[in-house]
Amino acid sequence: MAHCASLYLFLAPAKSHRVVSCSRTGTRLVRIRCVSSPSLDLSSKVASPVIEPASSPSKTGIWQWKFDGNSVNVYYEEHKEKSSENVKNILMVPTISDVSTVEEFRTVARDIVGRVGAVNFRATIVDWPGLGFSDRPSLNYNANVMEDFLVKLINSPDSPVKSSDGELIVCGGGHAATIAVRAAGKGLVKPSVIAAVAPTWSGPLPIVFGRDSSMEARYGLLRGTLRAPAVGWMMYNMLVSNEKSIQSQYKSHVYADPNNVTPAIVQNRYELTKRKGARYVPAAFLTGLLDPVKTREEFLQLFADLEGKVPVLVVSTTGAPKRSKAEMEALKGAKGVTKFVEVPGALLPQEEYPLTVSEELYGFLHEVFTADR
Repeated sequence: MAHCASLYLFLAPAKSHRVVSCSRTGTRLVRIRCVSSPSLDLSSKVASPVIEPASSPSKTGIWQWKFDGNSVNVYYEEHKEKSSENVKNILMVPTISDVSTVEEFRTVARDIVGRVGAVNFRATIVDWPGLGFSDRPSLNYNANVMEDFLVKLINSPDSPVKSSDGELIVCGGGHAATIAVRAAGKGLVKPSVIAAVAPTWSGPLPIVFGRDSSMEARYGLLRGTLRAPAVGWMMYNMLVSNEKSIQSQYKSHVYADPNNVTPAIVQNRYELTKRKGARYVPAAFLTGLLDPVKTREEFLQLFADLEGKVPVLVVSTTGAPKRSKAEMEALKGAKGVTKFVEVPGALLPQEEYPLTVSEELYGFLHEVFTADR
């Protein structure tokens, strides 16, 4: 594909003059990932993807995040039932990617809030600043900036997820999950439960090409080019903002089943990439600036720091790309992980197989909140 060749121009060693296929570097196959990367008996439980659109939210709104002299409008939507007792709040945070959107968690949210039991739930899904339907200012985005957003969102008195009992369940996908775990480990937020859905910690380029000094220099060059006023849009359109590239991403590694990638999904995500300022966060994510840690050991330590403090559910997937799958599998039996489950899907199981994800999440929350009843 054309964007592979463009990336190679930035990432190939300067001394190399050999033309390399867009699918290889040397003899090693490479696939560029542009989306952050109770035990389920798959033989007895058939997981089916959602074909129809999810129900509309009960409420939508804008919350203002104050950062570095900026006031950024952040989009959120709330899902709840009109009348229910003993209600717990869930904050759902989408996977960080160039096509991140609250829509990936909508069906999970509607399914969970629609269940009536001893404990009930309302869910708020929030778009990251710079992504989805939120404002996309030209900030110097990195993992600390995203953590600042999440911490202020959870702790601010005017936050849409503020509740009278102070309890909050945080459910995040991909990098969002790992950033939430990191913030909790630092004591910056105090969630009552954390659910990490297909958690990842390495951006698309570092997970493939590594992080030595020469590669970091090339990442910086690519990042600067993507952020540039004119050439940045040209390169962004070539790498990310085109239907063919988005369809290829989803079919190769975002979804487990290529047949679940519909024209409507591709068109919807394509429109997100055309919003003003759309390239700034992807430029940081692609080149590893949004990575909350730099090694697997640090990744595992984040979860270990929560041992005995916060119940943690990890939802891994059967069809994740090899490298991302290895990081998820490293959490199986790891310190700080209360429960590890595996569901169908790849990097967006909450969107591709939402009812399976909601079943696991609801079951875990029911166990946590009814254990002492």
